[in-house]
Amino acid sequence: MSTTRLSEPPVSLADEAQVDLLRRMLLGRRFEERCAEMYSLQKIGGFCHLQIGQEAVSVGAMSTLEPDDYIFSSYRDHVHAITKGANPRRVMAELFGRDTGLSRGKGGSMHLFDAEHHMLGGHAIVGGHIPLATGVAFALKYEERPQVVLCFFGEAAVNIGAFHESLNMAALWKLPCVYICENNRYGMGTAIERASAIYDVAQRACAYDMASETVDGMDVLAVREAVGRAVKLARTEHLPTLIEARCYRFMGHSMSDPVHGHYRTKEEVEEQKLKDPIRHHFKRLSDRGLVDQAGLERMDAEARAVVDAAVEFADASPEPGAGALYEDVYSRPYGPYTLSK
Repeated sequence: MSTTRLSEPPVSLADEAQVDLLRRMLLGRRFEERCAEMYSLQKIGGFCHLQIGQEAVSVGAMSTLEPDDYIFSSYRDHVHAITKGANPRRVMAELFGRDTGLSRGKGGSMHLFDAEHHMLGGHAIVGGHIPLATGVAFALKYEERPQVVLCFFGEAAVNIGAFHESLNMAALWKLPCVYICENNRYGMGTAIERASAIYDVAQRACAYDMASETVDGMDVLAVREAVGRAVKLARTEHLPTLIEARCYRFMGHSMSDPVHGHYRTKEEVEEQKLKDPIRHHFKRLSDRGLVDQAGLERMDAEARAVVDAAVEFADASPEPGAGALYEDVYSRPYGPYTLSK
């Protein structure tokens, strides 16, 4: 593990909070599984990227935040939105393209926004949101506000110019932003060792004298501890951190990509499934006597009920009318200016 300036001991977490991490990962898993089903039934159109297998990263990382902290995500954003507080019904309605969705059905799977809960996307352009997260962090520091920003992206984004420019500015201006690389090893179908000159993404932070850490992204508590240290550094000292969370997606890159594809074998996927973050965390809790099999099944039933209700809500919601094409195109500006009629 490569670590710079992140040497504080882990903070103990109450038993109920550890159980809640399992509950949140289960909800994310069941939501994504149902999305796959709805996509196959053509209820969801366009592109759809699932986070099955990577739930520990989003849940563990966001468990360190205050409600008014900000997050940015890439196109694999469903679990990020729900974990940040978005209503699963409105998330599913957005995927269905319905008027009750988070963005009235105009964003779809890859563009989930929930300003109320400070979830600022859902961005389809690889790495395009990294400068945006950096800009929000700059605004927070400029306005002397106490919030921090988490910016999630995949390992394929670290080879674009915006990544390097953003990290350089964040380090230079001392911005409260935590950059979290969800390294699932494959940028679509290209393994990281075929696309990156160095395998350890966290090492890239040394060029900017930035704190960095590599963490097991399949362990929700490990993610929470690493991101917690980074969030504290951002909040108290306005210093950024690059976190590399090594994880694995059990599904294909998107719903149009086979689970195994031509770039990885069935044996590899099955081997990685032995590291399932939900199974791993349940065993930890079970060994401590915090959750038994019956308790797990109750949590699972609750998660399925939430997802069932989300699907029913989305399916019963109206599609946007034709007039919606002309709505939400322009934002009302700040200050004394008004839009011309």
